[in-house]
Order: sequence, then C-alpha cells, then structure tokens
Amino acid sequence: MHIILLSGGSGRRLWPLSNEIRSKQFLKLFKKPDGSYESMVQRIYRQLKKTDPDAEVTIATSSTQVSSIRNQLGDEANISLEPCRRDTFPAIALATAYLHDVLHVPEDEAVVVCPVDPYVQDGYFAMLKSLAAQAAKGEANLVLMGIEPTYPSEKYGYIIPTSQDEVSTVSTFREKPDVKTAEQYIAQGALWNGGVFAYRLSYVLDKARELLDYTDYQDLFDRYEALTKISFDYAVVEKEPHIQVMRYRGDWKDLGTWNTLTEAMEEQTVGEGILNETCENVHIINELDMPILAMGLKDVVISASADGILVSDKVQSSYIKPIVDNIDRQARYADKSWGSYRVMDVEDGSTTVKVTLKPGNKMNYHSHKHRNEVWVVIEGRGRTLVDGMEQEISAGDVITMEAGCRHTVFADTELKLIEVQLGREISVQDKQVYPLET
Repeated sequence: MHIILLSGGSGRRLWPLSNEIRSKQFLKLFKKPDGSYESMVQRIYRQLKKTDPDAEVTIATSSTQVSSIRNQLGDEANISLEPCRRDTFPAIALATAYLHDVLHVPEDEAVVVCPVDPYVQDGYFAMLKSLAAQAAKGEANLVLMGIEPTYPSEKYGYIIPTSQDEVSTVSTFREKPDVKTAEQYIAQGALWNGGVFAYRLSYVLDKARELLDYTDYQDLFDRYEALTKISFDYAVVEKEPHIQVMRYRGDWKDLGTWNTLTEAMEEQTVGEGILNETCENVHIINELDMPILAMGLKDVVISASADGILVSDKVQSSYIKPIVDNIDRQARYADKSWGSYRVMDVEDGSTTVKVTLKPGNKMNYHSHKHRNEVWVVIEGRGRTLVDGMEQEISAGDVITMEAGCRHTVFADTELKLIEVQLGREISVQDKQVYPLET
C-alpha cells in the first residue's frame, strides 16, 4: 500500500505550543503504554505500520517541517518536499509525480492520500487498505472515505451517496456549506469528507498535466512557486463525475483546536500541573519548568510554553487564530533533525539558548557574520569542530567562537549545551553553511 500523508498547517490554532515551525502534528501530547508521549505524526505512522508493515509512506510537506519529521520519524518515511505552500492540489500533484518519477511506482498502482493529524483507531487504517483495493479496480477515478457525520458542521465538505451501501457512487460533492445547508445534506444521507481518498497514479498524473501543463517531477518542482493556490477538492473532486465513496463508521476526530484536542487526551495534565478538586473539565499542558496550579475552574484549557501562556474557555479557544496572528514574536522552541533547541532569554545584544542533540547527530558546519557564540556543555559527551580543529568535549567544557568562525558539534551521547549568542544583529538568517571538512 502506498500512502501520501499531507503535513501542512501554520500552527496557530494550538498556540502557544505550536508555532510557524512546530505545527500541531509534532506536539507530543498522547501517552503511550510505556508512559512516554508521542505526537500525532508519530501516532499515525505507528498505527499505519501496525496495520501494514510493508506500507510505503511518503509525507508531502514544506521545508519548515522536514527537521521535525526527521527528528520524530528518522529516515523511515519518504518526503515529497514542497518548495513553498500552494494548497493541496499542487502538493498532491507533486507527491504523485515524486512517487512515479523518483520512486518509480507504476502508473496503474493505487495510492491513498490522508491528513497526518486525525485522531483515529486501528479500524481506520484497515479501511485505508480497502480504499486502495477499491481504487485499484478502476471502477471510479476517485474513491473517497465518507465519515458518518455527528452534527451539521461548516468545517467539512459533504459527500452525498446514491445509496446506503458500504461502497456507493457519489451523487453530489459540496465543499464546506453553511449550517442550514449542512442540515439539508445530512437529511439526504450525506457523509463528511475527511480529506481521505484513493486513486490510481495515472489519474492524478493526467489531471496534473492537463491543469498544470508540466512534463515531469523536476519540471513541476522547479515551477512550483508559480502555481496557483487551490485545494484538491475544488480543482478536482467537485468536477469529477466518476467518484465512489466508502463509509467509515469508526471514531474520527479532527484535532484542530484546543477544544477538540483535549477531548482526545487521556489525562488532564501534561507537564507540571495541579488541579484541585473543584475543577471540572480542565486541562493543563505545560512545557515550562515551573508548576501551574488551577483552582475552581470549569471548561478551561491552560497551555504554557516558551512562546507564551494561554488561559481560555475551551469553546472560545476555537477562535484563537486571528488574535495570535497579531502576536509578532520569534518562535522560541523548535525540533531539528539533530535534536531541539529552546530560547531561554533574549536581551539587547545577547540570546541564550538550550540545545539538545540526539546521540550520533551533528549540526551543520556553519558560521555567523554578525555574532560571537559561547557553548557551555552541561551534559553528555561529543566533539566540536572549530575552523577545522576537532576536540572532545564533556560536561563543564566551554567553547568560544568568534564571528565568521566555522563550527559544528557532534553528539556521541545525548549532548546538552547552553549557547550564548553575543552581537547587535542576532538573527536566524545570519547563517552560512559549508560542506563538512574531511
């Protein structure tokens, strides 16, 4: 089974934990049987592999998310890199061309596309295999997963089948109606469109050639920035006459807001949080190294990170995005392919960062034009390379680097550093990467 996972999102609705470089699918909020936590992307990948160990997974995503994906999944999944954001039709077209031209998947093979962040049980993944099998038959150009609706939502598209059979042809497909129209659709037996569908590669390749006029994967990649932003539903699904739908009757949650996310959490506190006995339906998610105490609250979410603190009624938390869009603040936490960093303090002329590298990983060999840096090793062992000179490091060692100096660090064990950046023009853009010297 070939799977394309769509990993997008700007991370604003789950502020302050998510930000422009750490989207909601990378937040480790779901407890595993061993007591550790996993993210949405780790959970769905684990569930996919449990259902089909041979599944070939390709994640369609932007460059800002690659480090987080590699941090959490390693090198197991393929990545179809989007040079910039252009909505789901260009992203799916590019990923399909990647499967065919780069991974050499035959045109008559079926592929399933689904979001990376639904909260579902194992039955969902068994149905993905059924979707792929149905698409492979070639009875329809698209096979959609139709989710039994629980209320007239304005958030989803609606699929109206011609029958109540488990597999049915589709009479009508409509994108995100108002509540009154949604009620009418549900009365006609409509199903939610959860953005899950299957097709033969040849179908989307032909559609992409017709609508985007490209020759091959590299041509599409090179011209990607000039493509029109449009969703797959608007560009393809609403215009396609030959569609089938398969009914999904299992649990399915779109964890796009704090309100829906906390419904799926198995415990009320993640991190240091204390709720007294008078609290009702209160959740605390705390990434700070200080406790949060809640008393006498009802239907409230409290979330704290290095980027800020949210205290909100759960229903009101759904309306966070336009408010957070006006907060102009550099993200203070991010996962990287080699580990993670957290900004601890920012002042005029200095920034202090805690850096954690995973064992066997290293930073890019790089320099900064406008700042000096000091690294203080607080835990672990590794090696530094500074202007070609290598030395072993361990807890208590101090390494200084002047502006323009080329440097990197290798982690032999998990390695923790305090990095102090000194300069009048400290910026994430001030970085020049070089090939590693041998």
